[in-house]
Amino acid sequence: MTIKKAFIFDLDGVIVDTAKYHYLAWKKIADQLGIDFTHEHNELLKGVSRIRSLDIILDLGKIDATQEDKNKWLIQKNDDYLLYLVDMNQSEILPGVLPILKYLKEIKQPIALGSASKNARPILEKTDIISYFDAIVDGNDVTNAKPDPEVFLIAAQKLAISPENSIVFEDSIAGVQAANIGKMTSIGIGDPSTLYEAKYIFNDFTEITTQFVDTLIQEQS
Repeated sequence: MTIKKAFIFDLDGVIVDTAKYHYLAWKKIADQLGIDFTHEHNELLKGVSRIRSLDIILDLGKIDATQEDKNKWLIQKNDDYLLYLVDMNQSEILPGVLPILKYLKEIKQPIALGSASKNARPILEKTDIISYFDAIVDGNDVTNAKPDPEVFLIAAQKLAISPENSIVFEDSIAGVQAANIGKMTSIGIGDPSTLYEAKYIFNDFTEITTQFVDTLIQEQS
């Protein structure tokens, strides 16, 4: 019998590099408020919900804001972010990702997206890879942010695979922790000094071979 594992991918920073667009949209608001918001500060927002991200930025500027103002800025941020996505296409997919998706499809392994982004579906559509995913779980489907494993647990459930037989690709420490808490195999994509809690770490998908994928499938849960 063919062994089935759930392959669950985060979106931002794993499949596509939309972090740059998030940064530009948040920086626009920070500039309006007189807050110095740098690329280093932007790292604090990785894997974090939109509401929490705004709170982090306001804390940087020591700004107290009404809920009304917060709601206004959250809408503005999303509107600006969506404008950046208008011209997205398959060229925005990060190197090495597409061959792995194609291989998983070829060997009939279940694939899911597990992302905090509420714009996940349009991004997958614009990059023309939505057909690779057997299940999509995004920010519209969850109530708890990473490191809570909710998003990955729902994804595994949708694929009808146990958490112990699920493999998660993540670029944030919160996402790696969520996978670990959920008893899943965590694979960090990015800086090893940040993602050291992951079971396996790669700089990017160009380092991941089909042989490694085969090894993951054969690993005992």
